[in-house]
Amino acid sequence: MTFNLSIDAEQTAIQIRRFISEYIGKTGHHGVVLGLSGGIDSAVGAVLARKELGKINAQCVFMPDDATPEEDHDHVKLLAETYDLNLKIQDITPIVSVFQVHCTESPNLLALANIKARIRMILLYECANMGRLLVCGTSNKSELMVGYFTKYGDGGVDIMPIADLYKTQIWELARHLEMPAPIIDKPPSAGLFKGQTDEEELKMTYDALDIVLSGIEQKFPDNAIAEAAGTSPAEVERIRTMVMANDHKRAPAVIARIY
Repeated sequence: MTFNLSIDAEQTAIQIRRFISEYIGKTGHHGVVLGLSGGIDSAVGAVLARKELGKINAQCVFMPDDATPEEDHDHVKLLAETYDLNLKIQDITPIVSVFQVHCTESPNLLALANIKARIRMILLYECANMGRLLVCGTSNKSELMVGYFTKYGDGGVDIMPIADLYKTQIWELARHLEMPAPIIDKPPSAGLFKGQTDEEELKMTYDALDIVLSGIEQKFPDNAIAEAAGTSPAEVERIRTMVMANDHKRAPAVIARIY
């Protein structure tokens, strides 16, 4: 049994860049558009797309609202300046406000967070339609496996170049790309409401989570997974349940076949 999640960052970067350019070429599109949040995942996705496709064909859109932390604004600006990114900024606060007024029910915190993610998806596809671009997702493997994303929100994309990398591998790739320290070091957050952090919601650090997910994927015994991750078999089972319960978010809509 092996829980070594280390990657060859240089070769991984090459493979991701090749995937992006080959898929763009195959579909006849001009490039990609992606949502830049100031977080590590979108930063890695944006920089690799920029390096492979050039500035014009790697469009980045920052879509803050009134709950977006100020440091995200700073980090997006830092990324754009450091890597000469093609960046547009669109504040979605007015759009969110209109949705809240016209919702069928008054949305709670979770529902509102998902509305924001889906608004961003709509705006990205508008950009894609206008520029003959593909929408590039920035979800990682850890998020996808446990369902820590919004269906038809940040999960509504055309390609997912970094989706076969666990969160800890994204950090490894970011260090290889010499990302600014503030981007690498800040606590991961979806930024959908004030004070939110990924690890607090997941009730587990990404270091432990990635070992658990790797063990589940390789069908290792729960006791061995728990020991390697420094957690309990009950926590391994909790994560396994999350993976199974969120299978519908990773799959196309199920069709009722009529015989």
